[in-house]
Amino acid sequence: MSTIRPHGTYATPTDTDVAVVGYGPIGAALSVLLAQRGYRVTVLERRPRPYPLPRATSFDGETARLLAATGIGAGLSRITEPATGYQWRTAAGQTLLDIAFSAQGRYGWPDANTVHQPALEELLMARAASLTGITVLRGHRVVDITQDDQRVTLTAETDDGTSRTVRAHWVVGCDGANSFVREHLGVPLTDLGFSYEWLLCDVELHEPREFTPTNIQICDPARPTTLVGSGPGHRRWEFMRLPGESSAELNREETAWRLLKPFGVTPDTATLLRSTTYMFRAAWADEWRVGRVLLAGDAAHLMPPFAGQGMCSGIRDVVGLAWKLDLTLSGLADASLLDTHAEERRQHVKDSILSSVQLGRMICVTDPEAAAERDATVLAGRRGRTGPGQPEPAKPLSAGLLRRPSATPNGAVVPQGRVAAPGGTGLFDEVVGRGFVLLSTDDPRPALGADRWSFLRALGTRVVRLSPPGAGRDAAVRTAEGTGQGLTDVTDDVTDVTDVIDVDGCYRAYLAEHDATALLIRPDHHVFGAAAGPEDTATLVDDLRSRLGASAPAGEPIRTV
Repeated sequence: MSTIRPHGTYATPTDTDVAVVGYGPIGAALSVLLAQRGYRVTVLERRPRPYPLPRATSFDGETARLLAATGIGAGLSRITEPATGYQWRTAAGQTLLDIAFSAQGRYGWPDANTVHQPALEELLMARAASLTGITVLRGHRVVDITQDDQRVTLTAETDDGTSRTVRAHWVVGCDGANSFVREHLGVPLTDLGFSYEWLLCDVELHEPREFTPTNIQICDPARPTTLVGSGPGHRRWEFMRLPGESSAELNREETAWRLLKPFGVTPDTATLLRSTTYMFRAAWADEWRVGRVLLAGDAAHLMPPFAGQGMCSGIRDVVGLAWKLDLTLSGLADASLLDTHAEERRQHVKDSILSSVQLGRMICVTDPEAAAERDATVLAGRRGRTGPGQPEPAKPLSAGLLRRPSATPNGAVVPQGRVAAPGGTGLFDEVVGRGFVLLSTDDPRPALGADRWSFLRALGTRVVRLSPPGAGRDAAVRTAEGTGQGLTDVTDDVTDVTDVIDVDGCYRAYLAEHDATALLIRPDHHVFGAAAGPEDTATLVDDLRSRLGASAPAGEPIRTV
């Protein structure tokens, strides 16, 4: 249940606090995150009903952690399957790349999760329907946007020609690759011009089959091919269009079945949910904020599929936007905080796009001699390696709302381990709660003083003191079933320090690695800054207050559960 916030510092009346254009997984996640914080959200979606076919097929462990913050964590295991690995193979079956995924990864969730996207959207939309404050206007196509320094007015039309206006303090365009919002604002795209056409085949298997590893890239110049999981009972095959091959020839159902047959996929063993050609792109918006309008998801960036980071990047966009809009709307931060949306996310997705392009340049090779040279070079580099590699940690932020962007671990995504407290044992986010977190090996209160404490209190900061594994466990600490996903917060009173036991030693090891005694962690789990000692911890809090650009008043934060 959510609590509707007052309109904060805004004097100009509006119909809603935030209008979201587009109701795919990115727009739905943003709507939920804002409604959970007590804001009025109006969603305008041009489609009269949810899109029934999948687009994304997976998300990583960091994204699973972020999705759990929308309140759907307990349902993710029902609609996803952990991927076991990602392997590239030559036409002869030799291994070019081999990455093993863990079912319990660095961020407390499986390293890679395959999903049938319509099931994920259904879960998010059911969560949205349970919250007060979200209004969804389906079949409403936005046709005009005007704004002044206090609000934005959207004009939308329905199929029968009815016109409607919605006034909001802020608007976020989550309306996909062909974004009206981006086009209307005149925001240019930087397009790398890297694009190939592929035949996409989504399949529902009649009987369970094991694919090891889950995700495979066949780097065969005769036909580069992708095989990936896409949630329980579903798989996707993708086949690259060859030079001299027409789109019309490739984009036929008979062609799809012919290409699927060598993999044991026939009309007798599977249902072809969809076969269609598509062109991926590698591009990003040059501006992510124009006045009171912001962009997120595919409206802001497009990337090749080879690193599986398209939807993940969109979820990161809106998780960051949600807490920044919260601080701005509540008057705890200046509106300039929203400029960090582009500063942080554009460079982050640019790096992901460039990585995806680099992978694509290796995969999309149809010249046999070039492929043979690639294979020889990569195989030579793999000599002496035993066993698969591990996935890289999430990319850190390199700019934006950070204490010192160049200093580690600032900008990094903090790992998630299990902790124990009087209310239970489980993953840190579920036991301690979400939002800003001040994590320390000692009690920071004496060094902080009343003024800093009031600031942290206004932000709703969780202040946590770590104890080493095995310290002080007693009968008051019960062990939750499974991973602890779904536990309720054990403290809502930020005047107290929450004492937790670092069950896995995850956090104390992370602090020791960075010669730190405290971390100030943002609501999106990126480290704002680290401190060594009580005085430095006090300065760390001062730095955050200064960067937010507004005076945070003392008093209770408005909490929702």
